[in-house]
Amino acid sequence: MHATRSLAAAVFAALAATPAPADEIEDAIAAALSAYRAGDIAAAKEEIDYAAQLLARRKAEGLQAFLPEPMPGWTRSLHDPQSAAMFGGGLFAGADYRKDGETVSIRLIADSPVAMSMAAVFANPAMMAMQGRVLRVGREKFLVKEDGIFGLIGNRVMVEVSGDAPEAVQIGYLEAIDLGALAAF
Repeated sequence: MHATRSLAAAVFAALAATPAPADEIEDAIAAALSAYRAGDIAAAKEEIDYAAQLLARRKAEGLQAFLPEPMPGWTRSLHDPQSAAMFGGGLFAGADYRKDGETVSIRLIADSPVAMSMAAVFANPAMMAMQGRVLRVGREKFLVKEDGIFGLIGNRVMVEVSGDAPEAVQIGYLEAIDLGALAAF
């Protein structure tokens, strides 16, 4: 019961920080509170879980805003922003860029155990050098491997750029990401 109250308090605090008109998140929280007051703990937990999923989705949509616009002549298709359950948790946003049969894919994965596991590699220059070529974009270090370009921004957001477009194009897309703002996400 204490965990349910703590989770509810955290959700309410997050909601209070961003005032918005009544929406699906507020409805789920209100339903959780109503169920809790009625003694239906299972329904209260289900509604809190649903509200948490909706909040994660909204946060993932914020992550999606860091994906660059397509370069001239290129098209962009955004992936559905989501919580990154497939990566052990966290948030996911991605896009595919296409031009004349060439593709570039960008994936941003935040607050995921997969991203955190890369921290040791990026903190150790010797380990990075063993994994591939090191590329610097601004103040950030990226690992260039055969299957893509990888970086860890702010020790919590994994950036992956891959595709069959020339490396210079992939780097151009990487440079178009506001890495400083992404670190503060």
